[in-house]
Amino acid sequence: MTQLRITRETLKDGTLRARQREYAQRHPDMRWRSDTEMAEIFEQTLAAHPADEDLWVFGYGSLIWNPAFHFKEQRCALLRGWHRRFCLKLMIGRGTPETPGVMLALDHGGACRGVAFRIGAEQIREELWLLWQREMYGGAYNVRWVWLEAGGNRVRAVTFVINRRHPRYIKQLSIEQTASLIASGRGDLGTCREYFENTVSHLRELGVRDAALMRIAASLPTA
Repeated sequence: MTQLRITRETLKDGTLRARQREYAQRHPDMRWRSDTEMAEIFEQTLAAHPADEDLWVFGYGSLIWNPAFHFKEQRCALLRGWHRRFCLKLMIGRGTPETPGVMLALDHGGACRGVAFRIGAEQIREELWLLWQREMYGGAYNVRWVWLEAGGNRVRAVTFVINRRHPRYIKQLSIEQTASLIASGRGDLGTCREYFENTVSHLRELGVRDAALMRIAASLPTA
């Protein structure tokens, strides 16, 4: 299978969606969401937002270093009530059944520092739909409206949290087990280690030191 990148172009032209369908055919437990289901959730989400106001999106993993959508502003932000955790086992994207990996999601409790992106009101439908193509296709993530502390202000934002009912949700995983999956995970989107290192390095650039990620980094085998 050829290498794939998540870019604005692969999201817009259907390349990523076509690959997702291939995944779903091979992995029924991915809980594939149809275009109709995706659209219903999309409209329900937007119905809770004033059409003439800009919309904020909270990123905590790869959105920080590869947003792949247009935005007007970004700020460091704090989300309370959710924490960043490697809790989604991967058999696709950055993993395969032979080389499984693990992905970040927001899980209940604690707090998380990440990035808030502001999308202009006139761009919301196009740009948020790109995020839908990326995050909502396989049923592993649910969309949530949350409140953030960003730039001294309290802002309402959309983010994507783990679906605890998904068959690949991992309730408990030791640091050593997490590090092992990050070291082994590789697929047509690249490696889990690349994902992990990009996330850590970009958080560091923002002045964010995630203690849980640092403990995992200390347990990773030398590359």
